[in-house]
Amino acid sequence: MSKILVWTKQHENVAEIIEKEGRYTAKRHIIAKTADDHEGLVLKCYDWLVKHLPDKPEDADYPVWVSMEKEATMMLQPGFVMLELEIDQEIITKINIEKWTSITNYSYIPLDEKDKKRHGEMLAEYGTNDIKAFSTAFYPQIKREIEESWQRLFDDNITITGNKNYYGNIWEIRREWVKKIYR
Repeated sequence: MSKILVWTKQHENVAEIIEKEGRYTAKRHIIAKTADDHEGLVLKCYDWLVKHLPDKPEDADYPVWVSMEKEATMMLQPGFVMLELEIDQEIITKINIEKWTSITNYSYIPLDEKDKKRHGEMLAEYGTNDIKAFSTAFYPQIKREIEESWQRLFDDNITITGNKNYYGNIWEIRREWVKKIYR
């Protein structure tokens, strides 16, 4: 297995958990706290993601996000650390940044330009948009189509604008993977 360096911004308590217990997994109640007023919206997307990611351990509620480039990791702020990890590349599930943003915006991920046009015309016919169709009970068939399109998150051949930048998901952080902690 080939190892790579990745980076993740975490609350400083995560570093303490790793030091004490040797391992960290993300818990739902912690993610809910960081989501503030958007808890229901954010967790709906995370719950979908968890159902579709492989190899979830029983004690992990959510994946840990990692960046493939140190510079692309979220900026540090008081109370947070950046962990530099050396891990096996095979344990990372790649998540296209643009497609994940579409999911968090409750948007349709088109198969191609023709499909994008078709979906837009359908929304116009109903006088709605993706977020309204997804968030209300009035457009169940459109909501179903939007959610089914999210499977394209895992298809590297489908891109929204041709951008193939991605983050990664892993299920845990182990003490032996931590190479450096930036405070």
